[in-house]
Amino acid sequence: MSEMTLFEVAILLSAMAIAAPLARVLGIGSVLGYLIAGVLMGPHGLLLAFGEHEAETFLHAAEFGVVLLLFLIGLELRPKRLWSMRNAIFGAGTLQVFGSGLLLGGVGILAGLPLGPAMFAGLALALSSTAFAIQVLEENGELQTRHGRLGFAVLLFQDLAAIPLIALAPIFAVTAAVASSATDPMAFAKPLGAIVLLVVGGYFILDRALQLIARTKVREAMTAAALLTVVGAALLMQSAGLSASLGAFIAGALLAESSYRHQLEADIQPFEGMLLGLFFTAVGMSLDLTILLNQTVLVLALTFVLVGIKVAVLFGIGRLQGLANRPARRLALSLSQAGEFGFVLLTAAVGASVLDRETSAFLGVVITLSMATTPLMLMLDKKLLPETKSDTSRSDEMPDEDGHVVIAGFGRYGQITARILRAKGIPFTALDTSAEQIAFVEKFGSKAFFGDASRPEILEAAQTGKARAFVLAIDDAEASLRTASFVRKRYPDLPIFARARNRRHAHELMDLGIMTVERETFRSALTTAGDVLKSLGYSNAATERSLEIFKTHDEKRLSDDYKYASDLSKIQQKARSDAQQLAELFQQDVAQTDTKQPDAKLTD
Repeated sequence: MSEMTLFEVAILLSAMAIAAPLARVLGIGSVLGYLIAGVLMGPHGLLLAFGEHEAETFLHAAEFGVVLLLFLIGLELRPKRLWSMRNAIFGAGTLQVFGSGLLLGGVGILAGLPLGPAMFAGLALALSSTAFAIQVLEENGELQTRHGRLGFAVLLFQDLAAIPLIALAPIFAVTAAVASSATDPMAFAKPLGAIVLLVVGGYFILDRALQLIARTKVREAMTAAALLTVVGAALLMQSAGLSASLGAFIAGALLAESSYRHQLEADIQPFEGMLLGLFFTAVGMSLDLTILLNQTVLVLALTFVLVGIKVAVLFGIGRLQGLANRPARRLALSLSQAGEFGFVLLTAAVGASVLDRETSAFLGVVITLSMATTPLMLMLDKKLLPETKSDTSRSDEMPDEDGHVVIAGFGRYGQITARILRAKGIPFTALDTSAEQIAFVEKFGSKAFFGDASRPEILEAAQTGKARAFVLAIDDAEASLRTASFVRKRYPDLPIFARARNRRHAHELMDLGIMTVERETFRSALTTAGDVLKSLGYSNAATERSLEIFKTHDEKRLSDDYKYASDLSKIQQKARSDAQQLAELFQQDVAQTDTKQPDAKLTD
């Protein structure tokens, strides 16, 4: 690699490191920040840091970010989740994509495009930006509201719809030769065979291969395996003439129920985020600002038409779904932009001779401008039309059944909690780092996911922020404390119920502000002590009193000792005085009981 190339990479990374945080501070969203940075550095920008060849090279390399995004989307599509959201996904999602797509396609026909290209362009522009819209909803605290959940369902359907649109782009071609080759039955045999091969091979091989790798406990090997899964699926699809994104999506969907799903998601996410940032930056570089300068009125007009149509369609869908005016309006504005799949579909359209490069470049400028309008419209909406009490009442919280309990550590301790939760019908997500343990518990009908719960990205993948409780049952004390520290800082309102190996571990957890701590052998040791007392002739009542005295005294001692946890000599001295105090408490109990019942030892 030459010095100039290294210098270019340094400029690109610097721009990405600055653009996203600065855009977040300005409230315009990181995606728009990347696009603006790309525009400034591109061949038509002010800084002129990169030429057209470099911008195109970056764009091709960064398209792998979209491939990784599709893999992660596939990982999220667990059958139970899809089924519970089926009405919103396939009802509201279908209405939005085809309603907006047909209207925008009609605008394309009026503008002079043939039917096929106009409809393809309309459908491409109908897809909102998943990354952009979810980020906007989350930043505004609306992702957990009713309209936020509906928006997520619509975005999920859009992501699903992008897959067949990418694969079937040639069908919309103008030329008869391209269209006929796309509809030739033989042309579908090879792609169909590749899909079947990927599904069958993935179903029988992927999870088992990941299990073998996980047992080696080589962390980088799991990361390499995750990337290899995506790359292998993408290569298989490309060899059959299909989209690499389709292969990644199928691979992700096959692993949606895998025990290693959370680990894969955590390993892939950093690469996905980085490459998506590079993708948006490269898209910004490739935008031709001369189009905006030479056709300003037409570009602005189409941008307003695009946003206006999507706002109208989404607002109508929101009202049909029972939302009040304001939540329906917030839904419409949040998803009103065109998105990243628009760029991908436009690229596919050029490659399949559906659209020419000039039209694709023109629509690319429109997509970018539509993104710029979203944060501005949301800010104006909040200032001009503030939230009312009636609006708040219609934006309900997540239903109880969507809340879950995260169990970190699925050994003998965590499994007991899990069995009770399962019997009560309370959903939970269990995490463990032992592939053998996961395989073992599956034989008995329990489900756990492979993942190191002391890693923040694993907890994010397990959606700890949406959990109702967190059970810290990790056996290793250091890993337990790392996990406890992160969870307490990142999710300060989440109730944590911790298992401690011993008194010192309990005190260290208390240092982190976790006061609901259970020493793992304490209650079982009490039970054993009670059995011993009974075998020695003590009555049930006397035994229960003795155990209760000890339990109360020891819990108080645990709390008192916390003040001197760092002073070993003080703890040792206090232990001797506490032992004497406990003996005196027992003697007092015997004396009080003897006055009422002389044979307390033998009489129940």
